Amino acid sequence: MEIKVGIPGGLLYYRYDTFINTFFDELEIDTVYSLETTKKILDMGVNCCVNEACLPMKIFHGHALNLKNQCDFLFIPRIMRCEKNEFICPKFCGLPEMVMSGIKRYDNVISYPIKMNRPYDLINHFIKIGKSLNVKEYKTISAFQKAVKKHNEKKKGIHDIGYKHNVFLGGHPYNIYDSYANMNLIDKLHSYGIGVITEECVDYKDKEEETKGFIKKPYWVFFKNNYGAGKYLADHGQIDGIVYISSFSCGIDSISVEILKNNVDHFPFLVIKVDEHTGEAGIDTRIEAFADMLERRRLH
Repeated sequence: MEIKVGIPGGLLYYRYDTFINTFFDELEIDTVYSLETTKKILDMGVNCCVNEACLPMKIFHGHALNLKNQCDFLFIPRIMRCEKNEFICPKFCGLPEMVMSGIKRYDNVISYPIKMNRPYDLINHFIKIGKSLNVKEYKTISAFQKAVKKHNEKKKGIHDIGYKHNVFLGGHPYNIYDSYANMNLIDKLHSYGIGVITEECVDYKDKEEETKGFIKKPYWVFFKNNYGAGKYLADHGQIDGIVYISSFSCGIDSISVEILKNNVDHFPFLVIKVDEHTGEAGIDTRIEAFADMLERRRLH
């Protein structure tokens, strides 16, 4: 009997999609994906997720519920850490339990802890995944190595050229790259002649350098990435403004946005907060006003 693995879209799938896809392809495991967010997916997630969760968590619940009856195993990674001494939202650590409780599925959920900064732990994690799917260890190791290679070769981030204005587009990857959740924000900016640069296009050392002035090392990896990149691009004259897409009730963003705003004084800064109730007309109006501000600033 052929095993089928369900892979929900959303959250950090937007960062590790090439790795995940390559790994399961090399295992020759039949996979079924739920990738494109729609109103139906969002509504499903809202109905089965706790009210206090942010929009991306609700969307992920919707994708998982969409796959519930289409697969033998459901892949819900428990990401504990992305980089050394830096952490992500604690909801990622408890994501499997949240989703299992929400969608009422408790069996055959792949949810081993992942520490992205520790190669030995990481490969052992994926060896466990292979064993749970009855794949031989040598084949799993080969699939892991090819997935890492493909991930490292992938061009990451957005760095537009040829636009009248350029802005740093800050936020978590699942807000930036989910066009349904952000209501086609990037296309809207492009329509006003505004190109975007994301944090992946700023060198790691430059982001680290920008955060050295704090009393203590930043705790959250997404804070360092967004603050460091935005501050670096602003200080070096590579952008005309900053647009930050944030989820309502996100604790990390509530800190990141304010500290970044306070350290790029008198700089065009647009914050867009989204949840399941956000109206597109309001976002369109704010983007239009921001584009007008960039143009006036350029002329004067």
